[in-house]
Amino acid sequence: MKIQESGEDYLEAILALKQETGLVHAIDVAHRLGFSKPSVSRAMKLLREDGEITVDADGAIELTDKGREIAERIYERHRLLTLWFTELGVSEAQAAVDACRVEHDVSAETFQRLKEHFSAL
Repeated sequence: MKIQESGEDYLEAILALKQETGLVHAIDVAHRLGFSKPSVSRAMKLLREDGEITVDADGAIELTDKGREIAERIYERHRLLTLWFTELGVSEAQAAVDACRVEHDVSAETFQRLKEHFSAL
């Protein structure tokens, strides 16, 4: 099943928060993405049902292998696209916004070619 763009954003945020702080709760995700706690709680329920995260008794969120694979793919795209856009002269803030839009829709083939292009530089 193809995960929706919003689900990818949540998984990417969980991965980034986990790397930054080591412990992730729904409120952290809400603050990071600028969403309400109820919206994030609903999304966490859906991600849990889809087997992409687990939530322990204390509310700590962990990515499953499935969730981590998706999050790492999106996060890699985000980082590379942001770099590409800034190399083209786009401000870092705008590059990050645009990368977030493009990261979900760029094909695997196109992204692979971008990676190869940057590796060759």
